[in-house]
Amino acid sequence: MSGTRAGPGGRPIINADRIASRAPNSDENGVVTIRTEGLTHIHLAVRDLDLSLRFYQGVFGMEELFREGEAMVFLRTPGAADTVTLRRSDSSDRPGDGGGIGHFGFRLADEEDLDRAVEEVERAGGQLIRRGEHADGQPFAYVTDPDGYVIEL
Repeated sequence: MSGTRAGPGGRPIINADRIASRAPNSDENGVVTIRTEGLTHIHLAVRDLDLSLRFYQGVFGMEELFREGEAMVFLRTPGAADTVTLRRSDSSDRPGDGGGIGHFGFRLADEEDLDRAVEEVERAGGQLIRRGEHADGQPFAYVTDPDGYVIEL
């Protein structure tokens, strides 16, 4: 087929020349990327919905948006567009098992609050894994929530 080229992983890109000429978000090979507004939510299976709700509200100040039934609650960071969904796990889930996701992060509004944030995590039932500094000098802490999910602060 005319205009067909191989994309990442050898997948064919059909009519790549036509796509590239029409898509402002394509690269030099005509591979079209999907424009997004960033990561919007994460959905976590949890053992104890009430404990996890208290953790995320108490440590991060998250607000409850709404619930779906008795087993799922949607939270949002005040003033942000992110969502954390907590769902009481059933027998097929393994709460705290990242399923290939190493961690997720919350950016502190003020990096000077890192010590206090770690204290709040521990007070709310989480644990400090380790602290350090990235190559650019940015301090960080890896902590867990009550289910063992790893969170970078």
